[in-house]
Amino acid sequence: MNVQLKPKDVATPAPHHNRAVKTPVTVAYGNGIGPEIMSASLEVLEAAGAQLDILPIEVGERVYRSGVTSGIEDQTWDVLRQTKVFYKAPISTPQGGGFKSLNVTIRKSLGLFANVRPCQSFSPFVATKHPAMDMVIIRENEEDLYAGIEHRQTDEVYQCLKLITRPGCERIIRYAFEYARTHDRHRVSCFTKDNIMKMTDGLFHKVFDEVAADYPDIWHDHRIVDIGTARLADSPEEFDVVVLPNLYGDIVSDVAAQISGSVGLAPSANIGEHGAMFEAIHGSAPDLAGENLANPSGLLLAGAMMLEHIGQGEVACKIKNAWLKTIEDGFHTFDVHSEESSGDALGTKEFALAVIDRLGEHPVQLAPAAAAPRTTPIELRPPERRSPAKKEMVGIDVFVHSRKSADEIAYALNKAVGEPFALTLITNRGVKVWPNGLPETFCTDHWRCRFLTKSSPAVTNRDVVDLIRRLTDAKIDFIKTEHLFNFDGEPGYSLGQGQ
Repeated sequence: MNVQLKPKDVATPAPHHNRAVKTPVTVAYGNGIGPEIMSASLEVLEAAGAQLDILPIEVGERVYRSGVTSGIEDQTWDVLRQTKVFYKAPISTPQGGGFKSLNVTIRKSLGLFANVRPCQSFSPFVATKHPAMDMVIIRENEEDLYAGIEHRQTDEVYQCLKLITRPGCERIIRYAFEYARTHDRHRVSCFTKDNIMKMTDGLFHKVFDEVAADYPDIWHDHRIVDIGTARLADSPEEFDVVVLPNLYGDIVSDVAAQISGSVGLAPSANIGEHGAMFEAIHGSAPDLAGENLANPSGLLLAGAMMLEHIGQGEVACKIKNAWLKTIEDGFHTFDVHSEESSGDALGTKEFALAVIDRLGEHPVQLAPAAAAPRTTPIELRPPERRSPAKKEMVGIDVFVHSRKSADEIAYALNKAVGEPFALTLITNRGVKVWPNGLPETFCTDHWRCRFLTKSSPAVTNRDVVDLIRRLTDAKIDFIKTEHLFNFDGEPGYSLGQGQ
């Protein structure tokens, strides 16, 4: 589960540890049900023989409430960077107030670019319509809309920037293929929405095809994310490894976890060059806090993934087999309890004790876990940094805040514009409304006004400044601009819908 980039000037991965040597691990007990399920999970890990030196930290809700808007204090980063291994219970982000998600902050700040979520059914002991399901979702963890760059631009319009980079695409996609190869999986599927977002999602798809060519031994395919998700929900046994951009990956991995039996059973790993974080995929469920009702399975199995990461694979295998035997014996928590396959429903603490009682045992009907044969890191070559393209500015999009009509705005802009620009297009929410817009198109107070060069092959920032000065003098309320470039002669911007 480790990852290492060449050349060898990055952080050294955790070695295969001697059982007498304890591995330092940062632990956050979290909020809501977090303290209960973390205590239960650590109890199982200790009973199984995990050699861990626990360094507890405080992050999340109480830190937010103390006035630290990031949810994590500066000195805590030093602990995380020291251990490079983080075992984290669910954390609550206060609603409102502009608080940013601490989960996203940690993943991005520490460069944990790969989110790995195994989704497997445990039929017939956990109810599912998909008994043959066994897939891994690999989600890009740092880019996309989760960059969290949002602005309110007018009375009626807000925006969120979707950022996709070629190095980010190549890194996560290559990781997915390497993961498939090292874990004896034979198919990698990619989901995007590049029929609509032809540049951002189109780049992810393009890089997927490029990287796939380096892995002729692994079958690959691409799906549009909506029908791909529908197909995954209906026939998940068709899929093996699925790689997705950040937002789609977050949604699809929860769908996959739920149809396998329960989101409460799903673990995840967040892997990067300089460390890793292990957590359950579910939230903090504050309504269940303190009730001894929460299922610790997702966090416990994430702990097993952590043990594999730090070279304690035999202990991880022991824990997974004890957990499988517990499930097989009908010892279930309330969320997965059923009359057909369960005995009495167990609380959080009692379930952990049931797993401990079965340490050293193996399931009979479910396939037993095998010790991870590989403790060396997955090695990724650095993303290719291509030679810079020839970049020429050919225009500018000026976004205007106005409640006038498109024709009125166009009239004012055409009076203000001067050489070398010409007004060529006005859109509203991406739809062309000038020239020759349709009267049925609903418009808000946010207008994209496109100016392109009349004749010269390129314009300069000085030309742009002059245009903005003209618009200012004309008292036009512009709120944002986007430069329009050609890269090696190809437009680096999209057309308006209907253009």
